Amino acid sequence: PSDKDLYDLPPEEEKLIPQVCSSLDQALEALDKDREFLKAGGVMSDDFIDGYIALKMQEVTKFRAATHPLEYQLYYGN
Repeated sequence: PSDKDLYDLPPEEEKLIPQVCSSLDQALEALDKDREFLKAGGVMSDDFIDGYIALKMQEVTKFRAATHPLEYQLYYGN
C-alpha cells in the first residue's frame, strides 16, 4: 500500500514499484529467476520447475504462431 498518488511519482520512485508480468513468457522468465524461493524447504525441485517452464513455453510458441482474431479482422476482414 502507498499513500502517494502513483500517477504523480517521479521516475526514480516509480522504478522501485514492482511490476506484474504482462505475458506468459515474461512470467516464466520471472519464475526461472525466482526459483530459489520455490526450492526453499524442498517444495519444488529444479527438475520440476524446468519441466513446468518447458511445458508452458510450448503454449507460448503456439500462441505466437496463431493469428489473433483482431489481427485477422484488420488485415483480412471487411
